[in-house]
Amino acid sequence: MDFSYPAAEKLKSKKIIDSLFTQGKSVSKYPLRLVYVAHDFEDDVPLKMGVSVSKKYFKHAVDRNYFKRVLRETYRLNKQLLTENLETKYCCMLFYQTKDKLSYQEINEKTIQLFEKFTKATWEEKNKS
Repeated sequence: MDFSYPAAEKLKSKKIIDSLFTQGKSVSKYPLRLVYVAHDFEDDVPLKMGVSVSKKYFKHAVDRNYFKRVLRETYRLNKQLLTENLETKYCCMLFYQTKDKLSYQEINEKTIQLFEKFTKATWEEKNKS
């Protein structure tokens, strides 16, 4: 298993991020939300992921950066839940959407539940047509 988060997997394209907000679909597992869109990019990675923490809930950059680090780490450790079940390439954005300061263990559990919900939703979309 590959537990890395290389630069090729990081979502940085402004165009793709804009398309996530305009035509993306989402799944939620409080306090996390995953917005995703199928996108065929040229890199040889199955998934591009970005993370975001709202300035509305955490006024200090120190707090926002801490939760972004936690989100990236939980993604890095649990991304095999996503990559082993996907046939299409996706661009995703992971949001932390509460002012509650949850522990790392709680966020990790919610991330696993969210990724399982995402794979189920994409599987249902694929088999619907």
